[in-house]
Amino acid sequence: MIKLSYDVSKYRRDILDLANPDDCIIELGCHIGKTTELLPKTCNIIAVDNSPEASKEMKKLEHVSFINGDVRLHEVLADVFKITQSCDILAIDLGGGYHPDTVFKVFYIWSSTFKPTHTIIRNRGLLEFFNTVKSDENEYVSKSGFLESYHDSGIPPLIKEFDLWTPSLKK
Repeated sequence: MIKLSYDVSKYRRDILDLANPDDCIIELGCHIGKTTELLPKTCNIIAVDNSPEASKEMKKLEHVSFINGDVRLHEVLADVFKITQSCDILAIDLGGGYHPDTVFKVFYIWSSTFKPTHTIIRNRGLLEFFNTVKSDENEYVSKSGFLESYHDSGIPPLIKEFDLWTPSLKK
């Protein structure tokens, strides 16, 4: 199942409603961990964020594997893949209302790699798009937390647009 929201309270409720005690949860865009600290401490939680405030705050959450990095970078994806090759929940909160195209690409790459049972995305642009769409084509529906049309395993190739849009990502 893939859930979209914009309201941070709903986003957090959605994650908590789906989380089971032994789940593996990958949280992209954890910032200072306000959502992370609500998750069951028995879960295997891998949180990723590149904000300067994140590292200090996330160190306080001893039960969390934190990676300070940009989720658009292939190396960061590979670092998480070294920890786990699958997850039960993929939670994505990258700015809430900004850049739905980037959020969708991040979702596509990360969900294609980890094949989550559930994905929760907080992004206003994607929610607006979804709520505006009318389609009578119902044969393409995913019952998983990833797009079933992408069935290959392993880490997908780099998305070239990330390099084009964000040249500063290269160090």
